[in-house]
Amino acid sequence: MSGERIIRGRVDAGGALVSADPSLLRLQQRAGAGLGRPLALPQLARLVALAQRLQRDISRPLYTADDHSDIHALVRIAPDADGATIEISDWRTRPVVMPQTPPVADVGIVPHGWAWECDQHLRVVALRAGAEAPSIPAGWEGRSLSELFELQPDADGRFAVLRALARQASFEGQRVRVEIGGTPLTMTVAGEALFDATGGFTGFRGIAVRDPETTGAAPTSGTIDPAFGSLPLSDPQFGRRIDGALRGPLSRIIATAETIHGQFDGPIRADYARYAGDIAHAGRHLLGLVDDLADLQNIERPGFKAARDEIDLGDLARRAVGLLGMKAEEKGIRIDAPRTDDRMPAYGEFRRVLQVLLNLLGNAIRYSPEQSQIWIRVDREGDRAMVTVADQGQGIATDQQAVVFEKFERLGRTDSGGSGLGLYIARRLARAMDGDLTVDSAPGQGARFTLSLPAREA
Repeated sequence: MSGERIIRGRVDAGGALVSADPSLLRLQQRAGAGLGRPLALPQLARLVALAQRLQRDISRPLYTADDHSDIHALVRIAPDADGATIEISDWRTRPVVMPQTPPVADVGIVPHGWAWECDQHLRVVALRAGAEAPSIPAGWEGRSLSELFELQPDADGRFAVLRALARQASFEGQRVRVEIGGTPLTMTVAGEALFDATGGFTGFRGIAVRDPETTGAAPTSGTIDPAFGSLPLSDPQFGRRIDGALRGPLSRIIATAETIHGQFDGPIRADYARYAGDIAHAGRHLLGLVDDLADLQNIERPGFKAARDEIDLGDLARRAVGLLGMKAEEKGIRIDAPRTDDRMPAYGEFRRVLQVLLNLLGNAIRYSPEQSQIWIRVDREGDRAMVTVADQGQGIATDQQAVVFEKFERLGRTDSGGSGLGLYIARRLARAMDGDLTVDSAPGQGARFTLSLPAREA
């Protein structure tokens, strides 16, 4: 370890290390780079990129390693217009105790597979191919196991290797995808947990076996989604696979981040609490996108039809206000909802109509100025029952009013408030219930979205 109390470095605006104290420079060189080259320490490079994106100082723990020791330290990144300054303090090293197990080179390798070994952080430290195995990808050294292999969830949406990491236990049956020379291959990975002489967990060692039935297979059409193998987007299981693969992990991320943000397990630094809040917000956004994608797959399936329930649009409008009223109050927005005696009998699927109204009201709240007002009115014209959500937002130009119902269209907005699928899904649902969704607006005069459905007699 160097005797320097504070270890300093400097990166330019492009992320290249332009100056560094000896200890930091040695780490950069051992990672295969030097001065004038991008930071080769992945965690440090990510922290620098985060500080530059946020344009504010951040301080985080740093965990890395050299040839013979693990390194723990505290790093502070101070971004500016020309790059960022790195200050590393509390630098501590701990010698690595090699596992009392044979190295990967001594492990028997099946002819069409790879033998591999990783440390406790899932960084690949050894990789060897069998005689009939595909060539090993270049640049595997030091990469995370999950970066080298694209992990695939099992039928329950779980990842065997991640469960094994949490339990520090052996695993098998982890399906993965890996690209060799532009050709995707599917493999099955199994691993044995490794421990040092003191019983400390040091990583995994195992094999990756090529799946013969998928070797060399190319996607048959552009509708094959790489995250779900050969499952077509039109397959009814696609939505369920999305839920299984993404909903559980995202929910856990959100719950953990909100626990940290709320400081339920004890006080933490204010900037860390804000970061956790940002993570929870991003997780909720992604979970909403999962919902939208699952809905998109359902409504575009041939023959999709909504149920024909007897509903009351006034009641459903009041329910939507009850669910989103707190969100409106946070912006000082007043919602003028239908009175309890305002009834508008109609036919439509109860949960789908509520979904449409939540989308319309959520958009009105999101894009309305603070201290403004939103109106929700129910009405009837002939055989059509209608509910209208009107706001005092910036409005929508005439030539954009049809575009707003298209997929992924957000009218040039770049904030993280939505996926651009909500109104497309809402109109498709309205039409699946023999109704429609229309908009009436003008720039600077707010927007009025009207859901119309078949009316019924009270």
